[in-house]
Amino acid sequence: MASIRKQKSGAWRVQVRRKGRSLSETFVSHEDAKRWAIDAERQIDRGQTPTKSRIARMRTFGDLIDLHIADMKAVGRAPGRSKTATLAMLKRELGKKPVVDLDRERILQFGRMRAEQGAGPVTLSMDIGAIKLVISHAAAVHGLPVSVEPVELARIALRRLGLVGKSNERDRRPTKEELKALFAHFDGNERQIIPMTRIMKFAIATAMRQEEICRVTWEDYDARGKMLLIRDRKDPRQKKGNDQLIPLLDVSGYSGVALIEEQRSIRANSDIRIFSYNHKSISAAFTRACHELQIADLHFHDLRHEATSRLFEFEFKIQQVALVTGHKDWKMLRRYTHLRPESLHDFVARRRPPPEEEDDD
Repeated sequence: MASIRKQKSGAWRVQVRRKGRSLSETFVSHEDAKRWAIDAERQIDRGQTPTKSRIARMRTFGDLIDLHIADMKAVGRAPGRSKTATLAMLKRELGKKPVVDLDRERILQFGRMRAEQGAGPVTLSMDIGAIKLVISHAAAVHGLPVSVEPVELARIALRRLGLVGKSNERDRRPTKEELKALFAHFDGNERQIIPMTRIMKFAIATAMRQEEICRVTWEDYDARGKMLLIRDRKDPRQKKGNDQLIPLLDVSGYSGVALIEEQRSIRANSDIRIFSYNHKSISAAFTRACHELQIADLHFHDLRHEATSRLFEFEFKIQQVALVTGHKDWKMLRRYTHLRPESLHDFVARRRPPPEEEDDD
């Protein structure tokens, strides 16, 4: 039987000794102390580890979100910007709900509501995944009696309803005419401060994302070795410290080295970065130009697709292309690869033996 004693401070100290287990906790109220003691003894009888009082007092889904964030920060893995935004939204929408009320029907209602707000299948899938992550974290790390089964059932229902799904593989590549029109548009605009043509060509030459292009510094550039260091490159499993050294090739129609040297000619003494511009401004300028030129459904990120495809058209193997693009999952790399049918003519031409010279006899 647990012993509950009042301390001089007015708090209540609980001591539980049962089946060789001994543990204690302190509470403000006697009722809370008694409730925890009973629960702790029951958990020991079931062969479980008693839940700490701080954890046991957590009642709402918002409490579990805060617990998850605090735990991840404690081990140096604080949520990134995207995950933080998702967790903040979940706390607004579901944070006040008691964990016991977060059943299949309630999560299904949340999914319908998010779809009505305009969330697409991929976004909603990420939302449901975040709910599952928070609940499974509480169960696995802290032993809270919560189950992910309602989340899984709700996901199945939302998938059947077409509200949850995977993203469609994008195969958009700019045509030669579209690139020519964009280059002419930017080069002919005297008010355009950002060298958009050079940056677009650099994106095709290196397969770099716009954020990466605007982050590399002159110290990261090895002119003699024709190499470039990309720090903290995007990776779904490794948010920081994912540095990659890539070769600056001249196989895509544009030379990465030549483009950097062109940028050097307009470099200010205070510029630490090679392309010292805001990546959001680059995206906005690109989108605005496509709108003015009536180029439909083309994003700056599609230049990375274009670069990857050109590497394959040059006949590099998957593992060689990955040394440039940074993909660790070769299956993911395939979805960025969309070869042009006409490229097969070049492929055949490179393999056709030269014509034999006729004898003068």
